[in-house]
Amino acid sequence: MKVLALFVLACLLSWTAQAGEYNLTVDRVMIDTGEFTKSGIGYNGSSPGPVLRFKEGEDVTIHVTNNLDVSTSIHWHGLVLPFQMDGVPGISFDGIEPGETFTYRFPIVQNGTYWFHSHSGFQEPDGAYGAIIIEPEGREPFRFDREYVVQLTDKHPHSGDRILRNLKMSADYYNRQQQTVGDFFSDVADQGFWSTLQDRLMWGDMRMMKADIEDVQGFVGLINGQSPEQNWTGLFEPGERIRLRFINSSAMTYFDVRIPGLEMTVVEADGNYVQPVTVDEFRIGVAETYDVIVRPREDRAYTIFAESMGRSGYARGTLATAAGMSAEVPELRPAPLLTMADMGGHSGMDHSGMDHGDMPGNDSSMTMDHSGMDMSGSTMVMDHAAMGHAMPEADDNPFYADGSGLIPEAADGGRFLAYTDLRAQRPLYEEREPTREIELRLTGNMERYVWSINGVKYEDADPIRLQYGERVRFKFVNETMMTHPMHLHGMWSILDVGQGKWNPIKHVISVAPATTVYMETEVDAPGEWAFHCHLSYHAASGMFRKVIVEGGPDSVADGEAEAVDGQEGEA
Repeated sequence: MKVLALFVLACLLSWTAQAGEYNLTVDRVMIDTGEFTKSGIGYNGSSPGPVLRFKEGEDVTIHVTNNLDVSTSIHWHGLVLPFQMDGVPGISFDGIEPGETFTYRFPIVQNGTYWFHSHSGFQEPDGAYGAIIIEPEGREPFRFDREYVVQLTDKHPHSGDRILRNLKMSADYYNRQQQTVGDFFSDVADQGFWSTLQDRLMWGDMRMMKADIEDVQGFVGLINGQSPEQNWTGLFEPGERIRLRFINSSAMTYFDVRIPGLEMTVVEADGNYVQPVTVDEFRIGVAETYDVIVRPREDRAYTIFAESMGRSGYARGTLATAAGMSAEVPELRPAPLLTMADMGGHSGMDHSGMDHGDMPGNDSSMTMDHSGMDMSGSTMVMDHAAMGHAMPEADDNPFYADGSGLIPEAADGGRFLAYTDLRAQRPLYEEREPTREIELRLTGNMERYVWSINGVKYEDADPIRLQYGERVRFKFVNETMMTHPMHLHGMWSILDVGQGKWNPIKHVISVAPATTVYMETEVDAPGEWAFHCHLSYHAASGMFRKVIVEGGPDSVADGEAEAVDGQEGEA
């Protein structure tokens, strides 16, 4: 009996040791969208890669073997882990060379929906991405009967390298919705000749177009690697509660998601529980995740419809009671156009042909003084308020109620999710005042396709230095016409929607054109981290920073002890 017990114990210990161990290969793969086939990069022979399931509280070991002829990496997007395991070449490690195996080891200290992707070159838009599900230690604050990952992406027939070359050659290379002479005469009929001419001249002076909503069009939207024609399908029984784990793994595309005939109850944002909010449609920014619960009661098919923010393409899947069923696919809504009001009455872009990043000096991580014209840092920035061009707060501008871009009315007059609808299910941190504020102005030169922060490109910038234990308030001021999903690695971003301790916790914060958005970060992860726009070609063109967190738990404890000793001495 004793021998049997020891045998069972040995088996259990062996199973436990293997439970958190995974093997991934990085491979050249062929990607078939049904509309075109292209060479790409995947994991374990496919794109997207396998869904990785972790358990909160376990330690995971992941062996990654590089079968490519170039260096690679894997970043575990949204996971809190030691910086050496974060997977960013040049910041947290050297990368994984051809033929090598790199072993990631880290504890799982959270639960929820996340994803993983390459952080090397354009391997991610070329197919190197996959989903992560982390099961919680305890019960979740909602019930569901079954679940599906719904991983969205924008698959383009061109490679990432080719796309960037074309954008550098002509920033509107992929813009298929440019206004025509016919549009000019149509506007003349509606608004009059002089008003129309003045409007066109203003946009021309800024070297912008009203259709500058998306940089890259001409893609095929995929759900779990399948195109609208291939129609990914998830099965259900009428009356079941279905959890859909939406992940936007696109290179450049924001999607507006709806399921005609079903309401969606949002229960999780970026892996963190939120107080349930029922909506008819939501916008998911690049690299964001949303978990929703739907309850189809009829024996029929429902279309999962995700149309791009610029209405240039869509992804489509189906929820059905049997394989082979389908439902009507909605038509794309009219493409939105920017207005001067959307731009806050001005453009903060540098259109003179000289990018601020060409100016001497370095980026400053300190808050900049905008009382007039700031010359103290590396970039010259006009005070727009003094010029009569106030940058609207995200929640004060009706076009940007969610802080993530032009928000249309939901289809059929329903409710569209806004960032201001998100409230944390339970606070992750104690509420306290930030120790300082750092202003990050999102800047760029669309004509040259150069993107930057505070007018300085990544290669010319000093790191942002933070101190372990402080709480930093970041002020994003978007001076461009594009929406930017800003992603800080390694630490949570507390989005300020005016709810105090109930402000939602996220890993990506979308900042709409000509708006100001605030987030706070509890600096609790020592090491070196990446901080960047998650639009692939913006990050590659300069909208990127290294963040260095100096000190650690011991230094904070020593500092507190010294402060206490000093107070006692004064007393």
